[in-house]
Amino acid sequence: MTSSTRRMVLSLYMRVFRIARSWQAQSGVASDTESERQYILQEACTLFRQNQQLTDQESIKKCIEECVARIEIGLHYRNPYPRATYLPPMGLATQKGRKMRAQQRLRKQAKPIYLESHDET
Repeated sequence: MTSSTRRMVLSLYMRVFRIARSWQAQSGVASDTESERQYILQEACTLFRQNQQLTDQESIKKCIEECVARIEIGLHYRNPYPRATYLPPMGLATQKGRKMRAQQRLRKQAKPIYLESHDET
C-alpha cells in the first residue's frame, strides 16, 4: 500500500468515527441514536479489519469507493444502514440450468458499489 493510499484509508477511518460521534438518529430518540452510533462503529471496525490484509491496489480502490459511497448515502438519507438492493427483472428464476446462472450473473451485476463487502442473504 502506498503512503497516499494509506493516508486516504486512515482519513476515511477517522471520518467514520467523527460521523459516529456526532450522529443523531432521524427519529430523535436517544436510544435510536445510541444504537445507530454503535452500528456505525461496529460496521466500520468489521469492514476495515476484514479488508486490512488487501495489497492489490485495484481492490483497495474499490473498498475506498465503497466506503465513500456508504458515507455519502448515510449522510444524505440520515440512515446508517445499507440501502436495500432490488432484484433485476425475472429475478426469481427457477433453480435449474442456464436460467439460474444467468440470474446469478444479473444479480451480481445489479449489486451496487456500497454493498460490495456484504454477502447476499
